[in-house]
Amino acid sequence: MLLHVRLSGWACWCLFSGVFSVFSLQQRLTVNLNGKWRLSNSNGSLLLPAQVPGCVHSALQQQGYITDPYFRFNDVSYRWIALDNWTYTTTFTLSAELSVKQKVLLVFDGVDTVGSVSLNGIAVGKTNNMFCRHDFSVKDLLKDGENVLQVGLLSPILYASEQRKAHTSYVVPPECPPGVQKGECHVNFIRKEQSSFSWDWGPSFPTMGLWKGVRLEAFDILQLVQVSSVPLYNDAFSQWRVQIELLIDAVQTARGQLTLSIPELDSEQTFQTHFNPGKTKSNFTILINTVLEMTPVSLLCVISITRPRSCFIFFLHSGQSEYPPQVYFRTVELIQEPVVGSPGLSFYFRINGKPIFLKGSNWIPVHSFQDQVTPDVLKNLLQSAVDANMNALRVWGGGVYEQDLFYEICDELGIMVWQDFMFACAMYPTETDFIQTVREEVVQQVQRLKSHPSIIIWSGNNENEAALATDWFDIPASQRPKYIRDYVMLYVDNIKKLVQEEDQSRPFLVSSPTNGAESEQEGWVAENPYDPHYGDVHFYSYILDCWDWRTFPRTRFASEYGFQSWPSFSTLQPVSIKEDWSYGSNFTSHRQHHEDGNQQMILQTALHFHLPNATDPLKRFTDTLYITQVMQAQCVKTQTEFYRRSRSEIIEGKGHTMGALYWQLNDIWQAPSWSSIGDQQGPTNYHFLCSPKDAQGLRRPNITVKVEEKKTCFSVTLHSDSVAPFVWLDVGNIPGRFSSNGFLMVSRNRTVDFNAWRPTSVAELTASLTITSLRDIY
Repeated sequence: MLLHVRLSGWACWCLFSGVFSVFSLQQRLTVNLNGKWRLSNSNGSLLLPAQVPGCVHSALQQQGYITDPYFRFNDVSYRWIALDNWTYTTTFTLSAELSVKQKVLLVFDGVDTVGSVSLNGIAVGKTNNMFCRHDFSVKDLLKDGENVLQVGLLSPILYASEQRKAHTSYVVPPECPPGVQKGECHVNFIRKEQSSFSWDWGPSFPTMGLWKGVRLEAFDILQLVQVSSVPLYNDAFSQWRVQIELLIDAVQTARGQLTLSIPELDSEQTFQTHFNPGKTKSNFTILINTVLEMTPVSLLCVISITRPRSCFIFFLHSGQSEYPPQVYFRTVELIQEPVVGSPGLSFYFRINGKPIFLKGSNWIPVHSFQDQVTPDVLKNLLQSAVDANMNALRVWGGGVYEQDLFYEICDELGIMVWQDFMFACAMYPTETDFIQTVREEVVQQVQRLKSHPSIIIWSGNNENEAALATDWFDIPASQRPKYIRDYVMLYVDNIKKLVQEEDQSRPFLVSSPTNGAESEQEGWVAENPYDPHYGDVHFYSYILDCWDWRTFPRTRFASEYGFQSWPSFSTLQPVSIKEDWSYGSNFTSHRQHHEDGNQQMILQTALHFHLPNATDPLKRFTDTLYITQVMQAQCVKTQTEFYRRSRSEIIEGKGHTMGALYWQLNDIWQAPSWSSIGDQQGPTNYHFLCSPKDAQGLRRPNITVKVEEKKTCFSVTLHSDSVAPFVWLDVGNIPGRFSSNGFLMVSRNRTVDFNAWRPTSVAELTASLTITSLRDIY
């Protein structure tokens, strides 16, 4: 008899257990090598303690050798750090228990980036990819007593330059970023965070370090390296199955019996197993004997999803080892089919059989130095996205594959993730060594992440199809076929093929933006990847009136759009000095990495607002910062509402928009950008998307405030003498989020809540709170 289970929401967690006979995984011994190491530069003039995980910049700042890298012009002043070579050193003592194990691995979860590893003076191996896990067999190199482990790191700037020089057959553009970014050249020749060499919203800090954990793993027969699971649904038989993948590292041939069961769903299967020496991947499939009836998904898709109630458990003899892959049930389809009354194809996601409008933003690296991204920072940013009624985030392809916690939080909060691979705004080399390290990167990242139900799509790159199709880099027509071949080799023949081999539960797009199925028909590089009749579109215009919705493309899916603003003065103040506090200062020019960005903001603002003209220079500066945020809020609001209206419209063959992901959710430093949450301090004006458009005839509101402490937050009650548009509350350096901000105050009293992201008090909050409305700047 089949059991019937109704799935609430778009994912269902179940108890999943596995039982091995014969083998014992519990005998694995792990020695944590994280903590305090020693760090030195190439000529030995600097020798200092350094934390692992960590990076060189963080270590230098923690030990007082440098000040805040984000302060004023330090991104340029500290360029010397990434031009030097650095060495991490630690010692450890070999235990008797570890020495008798048959195999000992030295494991690095992440090395940034080009490194040489030695143990007791003997070379162990090399690294050249920030996104790969590396392990080295070191049993024969260990000795009784003290062991010395060293990791030498080459300058990423010089390495990228040398790789470019070695590539003599043809140029792989771009050679360098625009001068306004104050960045480094040839980042496309090194597999590390592409934006670390600078971007139009971020600084150039080409990091170096052991950015993830280091450990020894010792075992006898075999060890389980990784477990992953994906749900697969057979429409023909209306049946679910769960595909379980085990990555095993075996010292010798091993045979045994594996039983996998999901007791809650009355499903259990037993397999005879055989593992060859070395690393092997084994797949097992459990057929579900229960009819799972999926309920529709809410339009927001922000639902209550509980954590897995149990772990993936393996029992070996009397030992027990726990692994926490998530077992879930949900289907994802990317629908591209003819649209009635329109040329082209649709482009939307169907989750558990229901079309979903994706509304959200794009995610960039939270900090230049990943060791400074804390769990609280991730939780606060992602919760802010949910609080703003978002249901999706796109992890942009010029940053990093995020840490496990990011995806775990997205799983819990019901945030759908569009996951790019880390290639952006460039052509890339296709030499054998480069392709090989990319292949390893792709396989490792898909194996690590595919168990997360939040990820609904893989995308090969950011804007590289568009860059090639629309000739960003002035490639001569006679050479274009060569670059197209390279493009197809990297993203189609390698990345796409590998992803589809590793994960059959999600769609794959070669690029974003793209015409999707139409791009494939055109040989993977469409004539116009921005065609609104197909795929997804990125659209930016800083000259046209952003309050005029007719300027926006009526596209199938808007995966990038946005406008710049400056952050609040309270965000800029800690990284600047008095002489910097004017809109035309060297500091404001230096901080702007988008060509003509400061002027574009002023021109766009002047279309609808009088520019601030206070006689006091500081007030004029702070008022200008504020009004750029008001401008940004109105622009993004107008464009977002246009895309939401276009969901149900087909006009002149265009429309049925099924996604709006603005650029961008978060900031990496204190500077002008497109973000709605500024440098971890809290949301900016447009995160709340306010509505009034005309400031004429306004009276000064004379807003007063009262702050009270509640059980879980602070209550902030405002009193106004008159109507006040764009009321903005700022609490200085107290990080947190107001339940509403940047609002139109039409009644005399309004109460909002403030959730602080660090301990604070009524007194501190009251003293720090400033209130600005549109009338206050005139």
